[in-house]
Amino acid sequence: MTSPTPYPTPLLIGCAAGFSGDRVDAAGPVVQELIRQAKPAVLIFETLAERTLALAQLARQSNPDAGFEPLMLDFLRPVLGDCLQHGIRIVSNFGAANPAGAARAIARLAQELGLRAPRIAVVHGDDLSAPAQRPLLQNALAEHMPSQPLVSANAYIGARPIADALQAGADIVVCGRVADPSLVVGPAMAHFGWAWDDWNRLARATMAGHLLECGTQVSGGYFADPGFKDVPDMDRLGYPIAEIDADGHCSIFKPRGTGGCITTATVKEQLLYEIHDPAQYFTPDVIADITQAEVIALAPDRVRLQGVIGHPRPATLKVNVCYATGWFAEGEISYAGPRAAERARLAGQTIAQRLAGIAPLRTDLIGVTSVWGNDGSDWLNHTDLSHASTDVRLRMAWQHEEHATAARLPREINALYCCGPAGGGGVRTHMRQRLGLTSCLVAQEQIRTGFIWAEPQEALNTKEARHV
Repeated sequence: MTSPTPYPTPLLIGCAAGFSGDRVDAAGPVVQELIRQAKPAVLIFETLAERTLALAQLARQSNPDAGFEPLMLDFLRPVLGDCLQHGIRIVSNFGAANPAGAARAIARLAQELGLRAPRIAVVHGDDLSAPAQRPLLQNALAEHMPSQPLVSANAYIGARPIADALQAGADIVVCGRVADPSLVVGPAMAHFGWAWDDWNRLARATMAGHLLECGTQVSGGYFADPGFKDVPDMDRLGYPIAEIDADGHCSIFKPRGTGGCITTATVKEQLLYEIHDPAQYFTPDVIADITQAEVIALAPDRVRLQGVIGHPRPATLKVNVCYATGWFAEGEISYAGPRAAERARLAGQTIAQRLAGIAPLRTDLIGVTSVWGNDGSDWLNHTDLSHASTDVRLRMAWQHEEHATAARLPREINALYCCGPAGGGGVRTHMRQRLGLTSCLVAQEQIRTGFIWAEPQEALNTKEARHV
């Protein structure tokens, strides 16, 4: 990346999604606030996790055009026009297992809405599942390489291709598996032109990204605990916006007129979220140290983070490897009234005896042992149910390599309607293909990242016409 002249104007980065399946009406207030502020601005959507990437890989196996965020068009439809009109760039990991497919879908959406064709960059380099890269994975995983068929391998890559794409003029940057904070680091690097070894500024932007990446966790959503940590207007939580200055320090606020709250307490909780060692938060871009960080209230619903320190980025990248593990099956049935918990436990014991010796079988009584229980059902087996709720739901689940065998569990639960115990009802069963996950480290120097431009909509139309 060619470093531009340092840009002293603060950069606003708003977050409109913190996970796949987040609220699709969240982006509107964020975009309107970015427009009101009239400063350089970027909108990010963080929709990818290990589970959602695995689901995306399965979706792409069934349909080569699928494999990106299922709600992507719902997220973008209300705000794409305003973002293009007001120069608000969009950066996301919508792409999941199919970034190029996501880019094509966005181009079609813009055309459908009568908008100018956006310049869409597709980040690549995270996908290590090609046959030519298998030796790299085998060397890295060594003895614990799974014997089951490999479905995907994705590295947590960093911010550089995002920054390069934005500097090259991208309106929208579509990524697959980048590290979550890199969605913020990339725009900050493109805007301010920091050096890639300016560790303190990189670390500060990383922690700004860390505060934004889970959406309303920082503005009261996951913070709320009624009577202990009260949060106003939970039905209309405001999604967070970071104002990042030229030194990388940030202040977090939310759109005016929205619910929730941003306080030193909400920011501190999110700051520590998923951090094993506060002195060494590893990301592809930098190792961040928050042991000297300060969290300062500036105004109602506006909090500043400063004092983050950075250290040289790690030499390796984390790679998640997904492999086929068979089928997951589960079922539920409800029991109510006197001795409901005892009847539910008897139902579970009956099925466990009928399916004994096939595969580990988890049994939960939702509302009694569903949180504290374990896959061996030890907690349930030794729990006194004489004073348990009179409204309980039995849930049982297992996994097996063969579809036909896994399907026996849902059938057995359905049979409880007539085979007893008494009073069961409301059966729900479900089966899905399942992937296993293991992780390894691969040297950064062995992974090449970059971006390509998505094909213009005119080219897509020509190809579709030829196909027809």
